[in-house]
Amino acid sequence: MPKAGGKRSKNTYMDEEIYGIDKEHAHPRAIALITDDFFWDCADELAPFGSDEGDEALATFREWRRANPDTPTIECIKWTIISVGEMAFEDYNEDLLDRDLIRQLKEDPGYDDQQFIFTLDASIIATGFGQLVDEGTIDEANKPLIHIALERQIAWAQISESWSYAEQHIGYLNIMKRVLDEV
Repeated sequence: MPKAGGKRSKNTYMDEEIYGIDKEHAHPRAIALITDDFFWDCADELAPFGSDEGDEALATFREWRRANPDTPTIECIKWTIISVGEMAFEDYNEDLLDRDLIRQLKEDPGYDDQQFIFTLDASIIATGFGQLVDEGTIDEANKPLIHIALERQIAWAQISESWSYAEQHIGYLNIMKRVLDEV
């Protein structure tokens, strides 16, 4: 909502508590960069904010941002990696993109790939793109981590051959990779 005087504040999500993805309150730069309807769809499970994981990550990012308005957003992503992924921040790196490793982890009955690959990556993607939606930017320090999450989601979807929505999901992820490069 605009502030008094009709001017829109830098971040309407910081001014009032708004739930979910909403183009009406989004930063104009995010709207210009992401014209694809899927991105703004809160009901599309494959969209960054349509899954329970993405929706929760967006809400958590906004709550974190209200409490930490001057803190670099990399701190929120670090917290996500440590808490959701149950791993050290420095272990979330390009080594995780090894397809043999992803396949091995996916096939390991003792490893919860849904949590430690899908949920973790979806949370990082939603956190990073949540900043774009709310603030019109993605901090440079976050981009390599978001890129890893996007690439790992693509690999995970390709390895999940029986997953009927893999091609659609990969299409969405590739669009987000393009936007990440443009931001």
